[in-house]
Amino acid sequence: MSDELKHHRRSPEMEFERQDLSPKAVYAFLVGLAVAGVLVSLFLWGMYEVLDAREKRHQPVQNPLVQQTKADTRQVLPTEVEKFPQPRLEQNERLEINDFRRKEEQTLNSYGWVDEKAGVVRIPIDRAMQLIAQRGLPTTPKAGTAPAVAGKVNDGNLQKGKAKQ
Repeated sequence: MSDELKHHRRSPEMEFERQDLSPKAVYAFLVGLAVAGVLVSLFLWGMYEVLDAREKRHQPVQNPLVQQTKADTRQVLPTEVEKFPQPRLEQNERLEINDFRRKEEQTLNSYGWVDEKAGVVRIPIDRAMQLIAQRGLPTTPKAGTAPAVAGKVNDGNLQKGKAKQ
């Protein structure tokens, strides 16, 4: 094979038709599109200004007993954040989830009261697993079976604590 590049001579059949689309028309379209974008942006800006002024004019009269607040509430001071009701928005998710996990880990690995009046306590998971390994799980009767009745069976007759008379 030859490494020569084949150069085609330009012929009238291979050129594009200049009467259909000229570069001047493409540039004029792009300039018109940019001008239209600027005009739409200016129109929307003016519309927001008019609507904002209209909203300020049509505000109801505020009760004089209501505490006056500053107009710009986008910046919230840390002292005001503490006044917000729970649950609050997260400000630093990573720090808050780490604190939450640390508290949960401490709860799972420590002793403490769950309900002191009822005598219910919380023990660490490792200790609970040791106790289950030593004592086993508590058994419960299967569903549908009657619980055993306390008493003696004598000759097929059931006696409850007293002898038959």
